[in-house]
Amino acid sequence: MSAAALVNAHTHLYSGLVPFGMPEPTPAPENFVQILERVWWKLDRALDADSLRASARWYVAEARRLGSVGLIDHHESPNLIEGSLDILADACQEAGMPAVLCYGATERNGGREEARRGLAECRRFIECNTRSLVRGVIGLHASFTVSDDTLREAAALCSELKTVMHVHVAEDLADVLDAQRRGWDGPLERLAELGALPPGSIIAHGVHLDASQVRRCEQMGCWLVQNPRSNRGNRVGYPAALRESRHVALGSDGYPSDMRAEHVALLEDAPRHGDSMDAAARRFSASHELLAERFGGSVPALGAGNGMDMEALRSEAIAQAVRLWERMAEL
Repeated sequence: MSAAALVNAHTHLYSGLVPFGMPEPTPAPENFVQILERVWWKLDRALDADSLRASARWYVAEARRLGSVGLIDHHESPNLIEGSLDILADACQEAGMPAVLCYGATERNGGREEARRGLAECRRFIECNTRSLVRGVIGLHASFTVSDDTLREAAALCSELKTVMHVHVAEDLADVLDAQRRGWDGPLERLAELGALPPGSIIAHGVHLDASQVRRCEQMGCWLVQNPRSNRGNRVGYPAALRESRHVALGSDGYPSDMRAEHVALLEDAPRHGDSMDAAARRFSASHELLAERFGGSVPALGAGNGMDMEALRSEAIAQAVRLWERMAEL
């Protein structure tokens, strides 16, 4: 696999402190939604500016050390919405890392007002960002955490700003069942029919999409991003239908940005689930193609970086992790 293929097409920089002793949840989660509720949704609520900065700086530096040449991030920090994308963008620019960022708007903590603030952060960043190595898009957490009105507002924002959506879709059956309870065939149909998936949009996971739905993604000009290690770890299944699209990239979904390890996991899992090995192999270079689209056709070369001192970054990460775990324990 060439270095050019080492683009992480879907990740979460806010997870950068996890390797520094994040406590196991109690009681242990028994399903995907409980994993979100007891781990990731507590982590993102506990983030403040200092811990997010340390997380992003460590994650990006480690990604570069592991060979990544670009990142596409999907962010949430419900108690630090305004300005959060600047913290991430500064970490990427300072490390010389090309990146695409968004805030994943959601209603899961503060209702419609929370979603409006998330979309406003995306707008602000897209309109104000001048960093040469960073671009912004619109984000939604997942359709099961937002109302139809929020989806319509997100769609309108994509149209106004002439940009695309980055959203989790059908990672777990819970997302599918929620859309069906709302009267839709599934989350893909809900997003598409409300206009929230313009061509070029980034659909993370797609584990529970069937072949016809994946073909619809292809027809709409959307990208899908497979995350083998995360899907395996969360026991949500394998997205075998993704072979129906040529626009499938590879991401780590918050795991360390070791795309060679992601490569190994994909090649282990694909044959076990009857996936096309040729289709799987294309996903490495496709990640680079996806990132290039967001930069107008070519990915910027890695910058020189601002003298990254890995030991100093590690010390900062450890100190902030201690504080973060204390705040999580209080939630």
